[in-house]
Amino acid sequence: MENGVMMQYFEWHLPNDGKLWKQLKEDASHLHDIGVTAVWIPPAYKADEQQDEGYATYDLYDLGEFEQKGTVRTKYGTKDELKEMIGELHKNHIAVYLDVVLNHKAGGDFTEKFMVVEVDPKERNKALGEPYEIQGWTGYSFHGRKDKYSDFKWHWYHFSGTGFDDAKKRSGVFQIQGEGKAWSEGVDNENGNYDFLLCNDIDLDHPEVVSELNRWGKWVTGELGLDGFRLDAIKHMKDQFIAQFLDAVRSERGDDFYAVGEYWNGDLETLDAYVETVGHKVNLFDVPLHYNMFQAAQEGKEYDLRNILKDTLVEHHCDLAVTFVDNHDSQLGSSLESQIEDWFKPLAYGLILLMKDGYPCLFYGDYYGIKGEKSPHTKILDILLDARRKYAYGDQVEYFDHPSTIGFIRTGDEEHTGSGLVFLMSNDEAGSKTMSLGEGHKGEIWHEITGSIGEEVTLDEEGNGEFSVDARNLAVWVKKAI
Repeated sequence: MENGVMMQYFEWHLPNDGKLWKQLKEDASHLHDIGVTAVWIPPAYKADEQQDEGYATYDLYDLGEFEQKGTVRTKYGTKDELKEMIGELHKNHIAVYLDVVLNHKAGGDFTEKFMVVEVDPKERNKALGEPYEIQGWTGYSFHGRKDKYSDFKWHWYHFSGTGFDDAKKRSGVFQIQGEGKAWSEGVDNENGNYDFLLCNDIDLDHPEVVSELNRWGKWVTGELGLDGFRLDAIKHMKDQFIAQFLDAVRSERGDDFYAVGEYWNGDLETLDAYVETVGHKVNLFDVPLHYNMFQAAQEGKEYDLRNILKDTLVEHHCDLAVTFVDNHDSQLGSSLESQIEDWFKPLAYGLILLMKDGYPCLFYGDYYGIKGEKSPHTKILDILLDARRKYAYGDQVEYFDHPSTIGFIRTGDEEHTGSGLVFLMSNDEAGSKTMSLGEGHKGEIWHEITGSIGEEVTLDEEGNGEFSVDARNLAVWVKKAI
């Protein structure tokens, strides 16, 4: 999708009122109008309790259809409402990406006894003692669903680890013992081996598990008519499982079925190695860019803006990078809290929405607000989204030549009349740059569209203009319509 924009349509603190699917259905035409071309929706299946955001996954096949865990609907609504919402989004030419949580399961139906070795949470390959028996909530029978869609039942041997011994009411990292049992390879090496994250860790080396998850992937994409997945917590999952899972789904849905993975690591080399290992089959969120922007916001004028794209995915793998400013994991109070300060947020969105490379993701919390409080950024985001649709075309010429004022030109193209723009951002004093749009633009009058600068710029005989930006702000200049 040309100049596509993904929107993460949820934040961590949405109310447990079952209304999100209805709200999104009603919002579909508005999203289309502002230029959103795809929506990433939260986990849509039954969690261990209704108020859960969906990441404490219980039953992947229950999309708000069965009485389980004390509820029919999920936090976000019922299956019927979910399907109606997807239909409305598709009518408005908006793709739908489901958040897929295949790393772990929660809310087991019954306990089982099995052998484990407790390991050091900070060094998962180091045993803290000899094997012993525990009792864990690893049995899943899904009574409310009664085998509809799948008769697969989960047991302790379908997991590689668990986090709670019910017999002793004690938490820990317990590696399950048995034939073929081990932490998966092909995961992040933090904590020695970061296979285990929480709850009951799914054993992605178990052939029954692989077969069942592949079957579910094909089922859910067909059942809902999905266009793609957002894959949760892939740094904790066997890399080769992810590659074959996507192959399995695409064998039915087509090679253009989209996938983006959350590999939360700010190290470019680690992400480089991952995309190579999985054969470039999945896009990744540009966590290094997020952390560059977080650092820039924290340091203010002390940060050298010339480095804003340094060692980022969008710089090295522009075709695989999903650029974002914040999300539900980085927002205040979340596990990976690194929220971009408000003063810098418009600058950050200007960068990802108007530069040539990357697939930008707009966060619900930044556009609509957090905990019901209206976002202060909606107006500027509407302006930037409009600029992306109308003007952000053609090649990019960078002016990353000053530590506190950087910018670029988008040259425009013939298919989009009047396209092309000049973008500037400053983290210190007001600044300006002489920027060249070429002789073909001589004599044109350009104006700034965010409202921060009132003066116009007339390009000289060579197509040069002196474009300015206010202190700690952004500026977006376009050709003035005559």
